[in-house]
Amino acid sequence: MSDFKNQSPWGSPPGGGNGNGGFRRGPTPPDIDEIIKKIQKTINKFLPGGKGGSRPIIVGLVILAVVWTLSGLYRVLPDEQGVVLRFGKFVNTTQPGLNYHFPYPVETVLTPKVTKVNRIDIGFRSERDSGFSSGVVADVAEESLMLTGDENIVNIDFSVFWVIKDAGKFLFKIQDPQGTVKAAAETAMREVIAKSRIQPILTEGRSVIETETQEIIQNILDEYNSGIQVTQVQTQKADPPDQVIDAFRDVQAARADMERSKNEAQAYANDVIPRARGEAQKILQAAEAYKKEVVAKAEGEASRFVSIYTEYAKAKKVTQERMFLETMEKVLADINKIIIDQNSGSGVVPYLPLKELNTGTN
Repeated sequence: MSDFKNQSPWGSPPGGGNGNGGFRRGPTPPDIDEIIKKIQKTINKFLPGGKGGSRPIIVGLVILAVVWTLSGLYRVLPDEQGVVLRFGKFVNTTQPGLNYHFPYPVETVLTPKVTKVNRIDIGFRSERDSGFSSGVVADVAEESLMLTGDENIVNIDFSVFWVIKDAGKFLFKIQDPQGTVKAAAETAMREVIAKSRIQPILTEGRSVIETETQEIIQNILDEYNSGIQVTQVQTQKADPPDQVIDAFRDVQAARADMERSKNEAQAYANDVIPRARGEAQKILQAAEAYKKEVVAKAEGEASRFVSIYTEYAKAKKVTQERMFLETMEKVLADINKIIIDQNSGSGVVPYLPLKELNTGTN
């Protein structure tokens, strides 16, 4: 070892010198034996048995074993799931917190994010997918054009939002999660559109379509044991094909005019019909009142006639005279009258004030 110290690592210096000649010697390499001895002395200070030949090796192995054992501890964050692999084979999943597995190379752990919401666009590609700001770049006709139940074609764009439900199934049951979700979503949407009419698709039926599509997508992914949970299906656009959209808008405008006319007619009917019904009810009530009045009057007259007849049967002459006087009283009540006593003789001047009489009768 001393010979190694006295030699340059590049051999003897030129000129056959011993290193003290015309060139300076290079840096002296460390003495490996001395370093090992120093490490052994340091370890022996902490050992009660003094200097043992095999004891440092045993201590080192124990320390390595402890370190190797402790390397099995791992932490799963709140937005993650732990996936334990034993010799590369999926064993189980662990929840957030401090967990333990057999140290490497027996078991390893993957911790994918399970709360991150992923998005897939179908029928269009957005600038977000291209790395730019959000916005629609272009439609993808082979994905967006679908046949409706009433044999029309609709151009529909939608997005699917999903998260990882079971990290183990997600990593090892399906090979292409993005492609699987996209294929299942397109299949489900085509199935729902094929059962629907075009008018609800373009207007108020979108929420129903989104709900049904989400259910079908989830059923397909569950059959695949994908470990994926679909959180939302969101329709971005639903229009007729671009080639006929102008004509369709004209039809929609005509339908809007028709609905407006129907609403105006209904409003007029709602105004006229209640008034007509009110008038009819008023006439019916007046007729009913007149009926009751006539019947009551007739019953009163009949009752009066019966009472008069009873009195007439008791005293005919007195009753006849009373009836005559009452009748004359009614007849002559509103007539101007001049009474001349027949016993006055010629004392009456044969002159009548015709104008006054006419005035009095007016």
